[in-house]
Amino acid sequence: MGRAGWSSFRPSKTLWFWSIVGASVLTTIVGFAWGGWVTSGRASTMAELAVRNARANLVADMCVHNFVRSSDAAENLKALKAKSSWQREDFIKNGGWTTIAGINDPVANAADTCADHLLNMKELPAPAVTDS
Repeated sequence: MGRAGWSSFRPSKTLWFWSIVGASVLTTIVGFAWGGWVTSGRASTMAELAVRNARANLVADMCVHNFVRSSDAAENLKALKAKSSWQREDFIKNGGWTTIAGINDPVANAADTCADHLLNMKELPAPAVTDS
């Protein structure tokens, strides 16, 4: 390089090619490892999971509403608390609180989520008073 140093350096086409290849590979590795990039298959899986969780949360919220509005909600809550963790899903399903018009198939995780919400309540909300 001599006295001129880097200012006189002229890389060859081979060096340019391998520099570009190396930078591309490094960018890809960094993007997928730390940049949040995902493949289309992984993105589809993530979208399906998000839809399933959103549906379960919606049905669980409706389940809590139906449970609280029932005439014997306090007794049902006591019965739910008395059940073991693996019996709670069946108790909620058998009570019909996860039944939603237009949805024929049971929604995965909705009954468990509903039971968790109900068990985390400090007290049941008072029924709304309607003006007639």
